Amino acid sequence: MRKITLSILIIFSSFIVCAQIYAPVKWSCTSKKISKTDVILLLKATIDDSWHIYSIHQPEGGPTKTTFIFKPSEDFTLAGQVQEPMPVTHFEEAFKMDVGYFEKSVIFQQRIKLKKIPASVTGKVSFMACTNEKCLPPGEVEFNILVK
Repeated sequence: MRKITLSILIIFSSFIVCAQIYAPVKWSCTSKKISKTDVILLLKATIDDSWHIYSIHQPEGGPTKTTFIFKPSEDFTLAGQVQEPMPVTHFEEAFKMDVGYFEKSVIFQQRIKLKKIPASVTGKVSFMACTNEKCLPPGEVEFNILVK
């Protein structure tokens, strides 16, 4: 009876291990006031070793680019487009083109103009994490930044 119980326990524990989702990218968000009404949102991706995410600027036919969607609000207006630092550029054989990507960490910035304080900025970021050997399906992370 002990052997059967132990066997069942081992089988179920292997299912639990297989069911865990690997998340090589962690997101954090904050804001920095630059005037009474102007704020820069800082959206940071911390990326595990050997993984990368792609730039917001990718040619058609390339990998899934990082995309930010901000939920419209009466609290603020977007001022321009999301900005990113200079990505690493590399020719990827799988796409037959140069692609831009980020390793280790990257901070994306979006400037907003406040209409009221405090303001709540909500939205989501879509991205694809890859190594040199594999890619995970594109993922989405929702964010909520309270600007005081």
